[in-house]
Amino acid sequence: MPDDVSRASGQNWAAQHHASQHTSSHATPLNSELSSSGFPVPPQPAASETLPPFPETPPMAAPGPLRVVVADDNPVVRAGLGVLLSGREDIEVVAEAADGRQAYDMAVRHRPDVVLLDVRMPGVDGISALPHLVQVAPVMMLTYSRESEIVHEALRLGAGGYLVHGEFTADQLVQAVRDTKSGRAHFTATAANALLAHMRQGPGPQGQPLPEGLGTALTTRVAYQGPGHDGHGTGQGRQHGAPAHPPVTEMPPPATRPVQPAQGLSQMQPVVAQSSTTGGSATALNRAQYGLSSREVEVMELIASGMSNQQIAATCFISEKTVKNHINRIFTKLHSASRSEAIARWLGTAPPRGSGGHG
Repeated sequence: MPDDVSRASGQNWAAQHHASQHTSSHATPLNSELSSSGFPVPPQPAASETLPPFPETPPMAAPGPLRVVVADDNPVVRAGLGVLLSGREDIEVVAEAADGRQAYDMAVRHRPDVVLLDVRMPGVDGISALPHLVQVAPVMMLTYSRESEIVHEALRLGAGGYLVHGEFTADQLVQAVRDTKSGRAHFTATAANALLAHMRQGPGPQGQPLPEGLGTALTTRVAYQGPGHDGHGTGQGRQHGAPAHPPVTEMPPPATRPVQPAQGLSQMQPVVAQSSTTGGSATALNRAQYGLSSREVEVMELIASGMSNQQIAATCFISEKTVKNHINRIFTKLHSASRSEAIARWLGTAPPRGSGGHG
């Protein structure tokens, strides 16, 4: 009996296997044939079927302007840079600062793409503020300071470039600002030579102090009191009897810095071209007395601060020939034959003339 069951089961299996082979050989379509790898060929869409089109690419949002904070204690330099940079369609000066602490405050508040930073500023100098600023935004040094140790220290602390006034054109400055955002460094000739000279000296002792105590305002809590405008005198007056600089305190990290309401440039920027010797009212008095134009007032203030014609041209973004023309007209209106005489009359230290003083 078991043998009969086994024979019947075997016959049934053979019949089913034969039927399966017969059906597969006649009913399997060509596109179900095995590929060379032994896997079934995927079915192809019929010729009459249409594939759905790809969705349209959404338009890319237009990039906003490159946002810049300008930090310089000379109000004339700040004003000139503001006009030059904001005149470009892709650049916007969002804030100005007169020292390193204010630069940090403005950077934390506005989160700019680039910070332009001077070195010698009263209170917190640029080197002291630099390691804090680079945590917020890329920083490019824009200064008259050209000492090799200062250039090296600024780059060591994270500056993304170093430009010395008087060694670049307006277009070169604009391009440097754009490239700083992209991480491409720019150096003027003096800065590049200073860096090369420092490197050729070989590895020297680390931590040597910089001149005039630069870079120590936050560690020593002593405000920087070196010459303003990178050695050309200060361009900001202060109230009589007030301390020269507020006490220096630490800068908290950006994440814990309280956000304050934004402040417009007109509120931040002090009166342009105030004399540190005579105060803000003297400028208006001198302008009325001698009849100088607003540009001549700026040039005269820079002359009084000790700048050369080349430096004045770089600061005001004009040619040296134009500077000389301004100076000739200023000398005529001030009845002066030399820079020293013009400065004395401008600051009110020259003896009065009998019939002069009105031009």
